[in-house]
Amino acid sequence: MKVAIIGLGFRLGYLARALQEIDPQFEIVGYVDPAPAGLPGLQAAGISPGKAYDTPEALIAGEKFDLLMIGSPNHLHLGHIRAGLEAGLTVFTEKPIVISIEESLELARLLHRYGHDRLLVGLVLRYSPLYQDLRAAQAEGRLGDVVSIEASEHIEPYHGAFFMRDWRRYGRYTGGFMLEKCCHDLDLYNGVVGCRPRFVASFGGRKSFVPENAPELDGINDMAVYHRKPSGWMGADKVFDSDADIIDYQTSIIEYENGVSMTFHTNLNVPDQFRRFCVIGSKGMAEGDFVRGYLDVHNARTNEKVIANTYKAPSEKSHHYGADEQMAADVLAFIVEGKPQPVSALDAIEAGILALAMDEARQARKVVDLAPVWAAYDACLNGTEAASAKSA
Repeated sequence: MKVAIIGLGFRLGYLARALQEIDPQFEIVGYVDPAPAGLPGLQAAGISPGKAYDTPEALIAGEKFDLLMIGSPNHLHLGHIRAGLEAGLTVFTEKPIVISIEESLELARLLHRYGHDRLLVGLVLRYSPLYQDLRAAQAEGRLGDVVSIEASEHIEPYHGAFFMRDWRRYGRYTGGFMLEKCCHDLDLYNGVVGCRPRFVASFGGRKSFVPENAPELDGINDMAVYHRKPSGWMGADKVFDSDADIIDYQTSIIEYENGVSMTFHTNLNVPDQFRRFCVIGSKGMAEGDFVRGYLDVHNARTNEKVIANTYKAPSEKSHHYGADEQMAADVLAFIVEGKPQPVSALDAIEAGILALAMDEARQARKVVDLAPVWAAYDACLNGTEAASAKSA
């Protein structure tokens, strides 16, 4: 498989190595990135990045390839996706897919014009063995009707500090922390519920990475842990006195269109991190943790534990609990064989809209009703905007 890359950062550098391991014919024909943070990793693995181009348009015009991969900062995704679709290419983009409701509607218009199957998205947790087993247990009827969900994504201080130092500290580039980091998780639970979120409330702010918590105030001068994860574009050294405008904790409450409710909590300063869920249904309960690597399913009538799975990443270097390797294999199978993917661009847009609603609810201190957003989105996706506007 031949690919071209727009935004050769750490993420696509890693995915390129994963693809090369499963496809000896894998080749990068060229890339666009003024400061390619992922280049050293490729070179260390003996993978050529191909020819460097100044613009996406020059790359698209200058090379022939099977897949355009987009790993640019989030606020640039829509333009890069559009360039690929308009050129008749198949496109893979990293999450989050776009950064605002307005961009979500514009992307829906593009997908109506060019087709949903031309755009793949890196919501990698859909490929994880744990999630696949959760959905299998659900399909077997072990949970019954889903009633409520409790879920969280909590990351260690070194990772939280990375967000305070990297370009991801600015909402204007990311769309906010919930969108940038937690859209993975929101997509998973949207999939479990099987319908769209309707009402959203949320609360949060920043209390950990603030000046009064700087280690120096406690006589601790060792800041190494807070710089363990390297930052890329627009990287900075400041952590507790960062100019970031993102949160470091947030709690949200969601009600779905079918009445299922969910609480979701994130925190960026958790020493013993976890990424867990509890899905409670009318016939059983599924509890799992991606970080700690387990899935337990209990029968509601007998209390019997009917599933007790444990999981381990393929290697210490593996990202996302082994899901990246499966995603690379599935993306390759899609290009070569047309194999369906477990997550779509539409799933990514809907998870993104939920994340954006969480921040709207937090900032405005209100319950957000997503019904008008879904109506506008469907009109764009189905090409009925004009008719919808006339009937409004």
